[in-house]
Amino acid sequence: MSQGYFEIRRPANEPGRVYSAGSAARESLKKELERQSSIQVDIPVIIGGKEYFTEEVVNCVMPHNHQHVLATCHNASKDELMLAMDEAEKAKKDWENMPWEHRASIFLKAADLLAGPYRDLVNAATMLGQSKVAFQAEIDSACELADFLRFNVYNAQEIYKEQPASTGTVWNRNSYRPLEGVVVAVSPFNFTSIGGNLPVAPAVMGNTVIWKPSSTAVLSNYYVMKILEEAGLPAGVINFVPSHGSDVNRYVLTDPRLAGFHFTGSTAVFQQVWETVGKNISKYHSYPRLVGETGGKDFIFAHPTADVDALVSALVRGAFEYQGQKCSAASRAYIPASLWETVKEKMLAKIADIKVGDVAEFDTFMGAVIDRASYDNIASYVKYAEESEDAEILCGSMDDSVGYFVYPTVILAKTKDFKTMKEEIFGPVLTVYVYEDEDLDATLEACDQGSPYALTGAIFAKDRSAIIKMEQALTHAAGNFYINDKPTGAVVGQQPFGGSRASGTNDKAGSKLNLYRWVSCRVIKENFVSDTAITYPYMD
Repeated sequence: MSQGYFEIRRPANEPGRVYSAGSAARESLKKELERQSSIQVDIPVIIGGKEYFTEEVVNCVMPHNHQHVLATCHNASKDELMLAMDEAEKAKKDWENMPWEHRASIFLKAADLLAGPYRDLVNAATMLGQSKVAFQAEIDSACELADFLRFNVYNAQEIYKEQPASTGTVWNRNSYRPLEGVVVAVSPFNFTSIGGNLPVAPAVMGNTVIWKPSSTAVLSNYYVMKILEEAGLPAGVINFVPSHGSDVNRYVLTDPRLAGFHFTGSTAVFQQVWETVGKNISKYHSYPRLVGETGGKDFIFAHPTADVDALVSALVRGAFEYQGQKCSAASRAYIPASLWETVKEKMLAKIADIKVGDVAEFDTFMGAVIDRASYDNIASYVKYAEESEDAEILCGSMDDSVGYFVYPTVILAKTKDFKTMKEEIFGPVLTVYVYEDEDLDATLEACDQGSPYALTGAIFAKDRSAIIKMEQALTHAAGNFYINDKPTGAVVGQQPFGGSRASGTNDKAGSKLNLYRWVSCRVIKENFVSDTAITYPYMD
């Protein structure tokens, strides 16, 4: 076998397209939106490189036009899930033994295919199937997913380089083995990039994977799977199994071959997974690695010295971009009384200009929330606030006649512990608490302790001593912390993403920290000149 040391340069982040009026990029994306709106895709289960069309079929609709069916998706049952485990196990030996440069090439090629010829395909599917406007789809399904693919390969290389010291006649080596067994990836609806990254990250490190995509993001995720196949991913390395989460929990997570679980979704589901694994811990061949990014109740905290215009921009963009359905979306804000009237006036004026509607219309700022269940859940919180004496609704409305539209909603809470200041809503609902300027310390403590989550948070201040004070007071309140910026928009390679407390295991997607979870290190000591003595000098 020929040998060589193949160096992968640190990637640059994929440049985003702006889709300005009259640009070729805009016209090309519009044509693809029209094409996908005129067809209906039949999405199979893909196991071991083969397509399976099952008896259970579900419709995939546009959230902003819920009568428009984009695709039908075949769901895997117990039989297909068990077959996927078998095929993943069967593919494992060849995959982990594939020369590293060839494994890396597959994902680097997939990134170039995604960023090039298939950019419009995946962006349009994300826009229509997940109700994202062009800008939000571009930074997600094009830029971030390409970044995940490239940085995962680069970071894997950097891990493989990490070797122990050797002394004298001893050569010490680290061998980074994939986990024994099969990794299961369960991805969410809100980011196509996360859908692609959850199965890819373990696969980059030599693992084989079962990927359960979200039923409300399955169209874009299916196209990602097809791109991986075109890039040369061998059959069985990643198995695409749309299915019920309850079936995955019942059959797959209890299988002795489970090696790891890669997840983004709700805290309640992740806690259930931990419970299932705990109850079955004696069955597994090895202790499964559980990696998850879960809920958030992300905050913006303003100091009296904050720049009002920058604060207002962060509140509106942070809370309402992609309908507040980002894990990092701002959903609670603490504003000093000295600034509140000015902030309120400017914020409500900005919100009044927001267009909510069809994402294929390029002057739209917000689309629809993902489905009926999400719409009804948001409605229950709004109703609670409407009926409470401890809250006032400053703006907001809802309409589900055509799509699941929730307009930007701002609730003014009269208490720091109001329900919508504590619980995750996952929609375009921002709750504001106005604190007296002299109550800064107590309000910082309320922000830190007021929610079980610790994903993202932002502070706004001009006073440097205030920034230091706030940063220290909120040390454990957010895994991604922003100073004078909105709490959304983490970039792969720049702000590795993840939180702790009820927000997950904080394993920082897109970084080496995450990839370490998918390997089991073997340390090798080779002695070139072996000892022959039995006794030691002290015994003389």
